[in-house]
Amino acid sequence: MIYQIYPRSFADSGGDGIGDLPGITARLDHLVELGVDAVWLSPFYPSPQADAGYDVADYRDVDPLFGTLADADQLIAQARTRGLRVIVDLVPNHTSSAHRWFQAALAAGPGSAERQRYVFRDGRGPDGTEPPNDWRSVFGGPAWTRVADGQWYLHLFDRGQPDLNWDNPEVPAEFLDVLRFWLDRGVDGFRVDVAHGLVKQADLADWQEPQEILSGQEADKPRPPMWDQDGVHEIYRDWRRLLDGYPGGRILVAEAWVEPAERLARYVRPDEMHQAFNFEYLLASWTAPAQYAVITRSLEATDLVGAPTTWVLSNHDVVRHASRLGLPVGSGRPNGIGVGDEQPDAATGLRRARAATLLMLALPGSAYLYQGEELGLPEHTTMPDDARQDPTWERSGHTQRGRDGCRVPIPWQADAPSYGFGPTDASWLPQPAVWAEYALDRQRRVPGSTYEMYRTALRLRRTHGLGRGTLEWLSSSDEVLTFRNGDLVVSTNFGAAAVPVPGGELLHSSAPLNEDGSLPTDVTVWVRTA
Repeated sequence: MIYQIYPRSFADSGGDGIGDLPGITARLDHLVELGVDAVWLSPFYPSPQADAGYDVADYRDVDPLFGTLADADQLIAQARTRGLRVIVDLVPNHTSSAHRWFQAALAAGPGSAERQRYVFRDGRGPDGTEPPNDWRSVFGGPAWTRVADGQWYLHLFDRGQPDLNWDNPEVPAEFLDVLRFWLDRGVDGFRVDVAHGLVKQADLADWQEPQEILSGQEADKPRPPMWDQDGVHEIYRDWRRLLDGYPGGRILVAEAWVEPAERLARYVRPDEMHQAFNFEYLLASWTAPAQYAVITRSLEATDLVGAPTTWVLSNHDVVRHASRLGLPVGSGRPNGIGVGDEQPDAATGLRRARAATLLMLALPGSAYLYQGEELGLPEHTTMPDDARQDPTWERSGHTQRGRDGCRVPIPWQADAPSYGFGPTDASWLPQPAVWAEYALDRQRRVPGSTYEMYRTALRLRRTHGLGRGTLEWLSSSDEVLTFRNGDLVVSTNFGAAAVPVPGGELLHSSAPLNEDGSLPTDVTVWVRTA
């Protein structure tokens, strides 16, 4: 069980409104009490923060916003004493435009060795004023920016995030050295950002389809030229060989927005990554048929390569599932929710989120939690637009509100400044007034609270070995899913009518049963059988 920490929003030790590494270290006991095995830290490297740290200017240091290298060493050491492993984010698709390599590329000019580290091209048209191709940025707008000498550089994300050229041998050599730097400092592995994007189709062909980061390969369409190219796999084989030379079972985790499941499974073959996030599962509709299909497909695909399936419901890039599931079933995945948008039903969303969590935590494989979901945190769906900082908001022409709503600093104490996030009222994103009711101190040792539901689930998951178990479907209908994993039977009711609870000893439930003992709608139960 791995817990994602978004450092700027977890705990602020200095009072400037931005979370930091010492703040994380001071809160490690919370993770031990919760029952997780490892933490994954989103980027804390020096950065202009054009994309909240995913624009890295130096891969071998810590941004002063978050502390120092000594603070990172202390965090790793303190986590180890508590039995927690530490995974750090690695961002290899692009650097910051402030990185020394990119600054050298700008200074050196067209045709230089320095420019070969990135994807620079001449423009189209008689005077080169048109971009080299029609690719769009994931954040909106063109994926190309022109520099003073007339060439263009590729950035699949923000213009402050120029894409690296992984065909240049200097690039893979540099990242192998970065991996060694952090492995030698004691980190246990890496979550690899945009793992499916490093290699581009050689001809940079135009792409007429919408530029989506999750781009599956349909039978009658070619693979998108910027995603999931076969060349990425040799990169990860080199990384795996490096990690296998270190003691202690270091791991690689792919953020690969890839469909179908069979393509995703290629990233976790025995000589590549250890895990890959299952975004098809995250995006699946809240219906029994949809959940059955994605769970079955995911397990079958990873079984073929002998890898565990990885389950996730929320992270720093998507609307929190306590709000996402509060929208009408079948709604498209919103890129942020704000003032004037359709608002989720908070009670329905939390009820379904709790049921989805118990369903997920009972599945065999590895599971990830995003900070604050153990408190039942919803998206901040009424954040003022002028407070938004995600580049998606500006680059989309204010049509996509982006990811700020899931990144709001989390609440620890209901009656403290910034709800205990830091020692002052400062908070880099505004916290909603409802945060008080979700604060940790309002939920700890409160029977039935979301926090205690998570604690119990994680304890039982470990006790019953669910992560290493095997799924056996017992029944599947349009309303109910029931499966066995080891000595537990798990049942989720998606339908409107109550249904019987499987026979056995009730160990856990995402919400109370009906007075007659039946299973209400949007509830998951764990039952131990003889």
